[in-house]
Amino acid sequence: MSALPSPEQKPAYVNRMFAAIAPRYDLLNRVMTFGLDQGWRRFGVRYVAAARHQAPLRALDVATGTGDFLPLLHAAMPEALVVGVDFSLPMMQAGLSKVFATAGQGAYVGGDALKLPFPDNSFDAVTTGFGMRNVADLLGALREMQRVTKPGGRLACLEVAQPRSALIRWSHRLYFNKVVPLLGAVLGGNSEAYTYLPQSAAQFPPPDHLRDLLKAAGWRHIRYRLLGLGAVAVHMAEK
Repeated sequence: MSALPSPEQKPAYVNRMFAAIAPRYDLLNRVMTFGLDQGWRRFGVRYVAAARHQAPLRALDVATGTGDFLPLLHAAMPEALVVGVDFSLPMMQAGLSKVFATAGQGAYVGGDALKLPFPDNSFDAVTTGFGMRNVADLLGALREMQRVTKPGGRLACLEVAQPRSALIRWSHRLYFNKVVPLLGAVLGGNSEAYTYLPQSAAQFPPPDHLRDLLKAAGWRHIRYRLLGLGAVAVHMAEK
């Protein structure tokens, strides 16, 4: 694919893409990030779990994919119901073992990040990892996550970023533009999906802009931390 889909085309394109790569998605994630992605998620989980919550506790992972956040949320908040929502059923099916790892405290729900199927003020903690660049309306998704979060609840949003160091940025682009599509072709049999990754990453708002969008969506106490030599930004916010 030489160009990103339009906002109107994006939902259908993303859904087809993830259905195709779902069976080997976790393997490719571990390989592409050298196994560091789980540590980045744990950083976000520690933040959302540290708030003073009142029972009953509920945590939500938006654009959950294969549910990488669910076991981590369960480990940090064992008394909480942890829910993953995604519109890709094949991705959630590929991650069923992660729901089983929550000892009956986890569930998947089919749904769109732009119209979450939950009432206002439902969740104490909300996470999302590498999914916001796939939505057709980023501000709308940030507003939806704010809507379903309880007052005082927290959000951790992991997304790609462009390293600030020129040398690291050049290396990062070389890796994403050349190596990642090759890995997608060899390990996943789908180079197109892993060509979309660097293209979508390059067009995603930089961390300062995403911070401003979070503020516009109604979040407060917003800050972010750069990880992975600046290639990943973890935005943290409260409602």
